Amino acid sequence: MTKDGKDDASMLRGKLTTFRRRCGKPSCRCATGEPHESPALTYTEGGRTKTLTLSASEVKEVRAALRRYTRAKAQLERSASTGLQALQRRRAAGQKARRS
Repeated sequence: MTKDGKDDASMLRGKLTTFRRRCGKPSCRCATGEPHESPALTYTEGGRTKTLTLSASEVKEVRAALRRYTRAKAQLERSASTGLQALQRRRAAGQKARRS
């Protein structure tokens, strides 16, 4: 845990995006210029896309948690592939032994 009580090894699944939108106020700068921007995390849950709007201070933490998830998922995929290959080799060896 970090000194502010946050779990520094947490993982998040999803994508970091930036929303750009106009607020609708005719006198706002976004009416004629650049729209307002806000960072957000999008992810799927129960087959539906969900969105969490983030504060600027959360972006770094969320980005790091997304990277940890990506690395963990890649490691899990490598482990699963290794296990599948081992099973296939054992089965092939067993079939050769029965034929002999």
